[in-house]
Amino acid sequence: MSGGDNLDFEIRPNPAPVSDADRTTLLANPGFGRIFTDHMVTVRYAEGKGWYEPRVEARAPIPMDPASAVLHYAQEIFEGLKAYTTPEGGVAMFRPDANAARFGQSAQRMAMPVLPQATFLESLRQLIKIDRGWIPENDEGSLYLRPFAYASEVFLGVRPAMEYLYLVIASPVGPYFSGGVKPVTVWVTPDYTRAAPGGTGAAKCGGNYAAGLSAQAEAIEHGCDQVVYLDAVERKYVDELGGMNVFFVLDDGSLATPPLTGTILPGITRDSVIKLAERAGRRVDERPVSFEEWRSGAASGRIREAFACGTAAVITPIGTVRSPEGEFTVADGGSGEVTMGLRQQLVDIQRGRAEDPFGWVHRVL
Repeated sequence: MSGGDNLDFEIRPNPAPVSDADRTTLLANPGFGRIFTDHMVTVRYAEGKGWYEPRVEARAPIPMDPASAVLHYAQEIFEGLKAYTTPEGGVAMFRPDANAARFGQSAQRMAMPVLPQATFLESLRQLIKIDRGWIPENDEGSLYLRPFAYASEVFLGVRPAMEYLYLVIASPVGPYFSGGVKPVTVWVTPDYTRAAPGGTGAAKCGGNYAAGLSAQAEAIEHGCDQVVYLDAVERKYVDELGGMNVFFVLDDGSLATPPLTGTILPGITRDSVIKLAERAGRRVDERPVSFEEWRSGAASGRIREAFACGTAAVITPIGTVRSPEGEFTVADGGSGEVTMGLRQQLVDIQRGRAEDPFGWVHRVL
């Protein structure tokens, strides 16, 4: 079937799936992003034909020509979200419609065809259904879903490709923090920026992450867990962490977070935090926060807490902040009441253990 928003997926079960016994062994300690399920989704695109050949099939290597456009011009985007078991034994996803929308926005920025949101959502549902047995049956585990698309046309030339491949793979994961949630230490890099105005900062493309690997290595050299970027224009205002958005909790209980100006990824967890905080009566200001405000605010007690947020770790408290000028500790040491309260509330909603006031949880099974 070709084109249109409603594609019928052909199901081709893996003829040699992992045995139940081996799968149970793997799920006992899955880690994060180390093991993968039996199946994957593929959908093809060709200029003039649209999206076609939607399939669920055995997970396998992808044949790729050395002249595939993605290898030379980096037309590639991806998403990340999770499926969870619910208390009544079902399976649900958290805000997949938001991931679908962002996937389309990333495609537009990278001059790629937009996958219909209905196809995006159905691809996730189909993979979850066939690989249901890979979802960890504990309170900390989940199935991490990785939809992605890349330019598959075989050619050399600087122009948007005319052929693409969309895929979804899945990885059962345990808690991001194996020893429990602990405050992280971050490094404010003086040398690197994440994105500039007019760039690809708001798109979820692999190039943004590749460009940040040197900065992350710099952070590790300074004994830090994550890197913090300042804005590319003035090198003054906090942008985001290497792969997470950042929030500050002030002494009046309000929150502040850098605004979405095109250089910051519009995080779905970020948006969820804003909505939950506002529903609880907290003011949330999306405004520039300078590094100096962070440092002086931590010293005076004006900034009581700081945290980062994203799909993988949900909410991560920030404890110590290091830079070439020295280091300081956020007033509460990184384990504040607001931070941990928001984290618990969000986790409980995701896993179906609490009221879902915004209709974020999408039932699959």
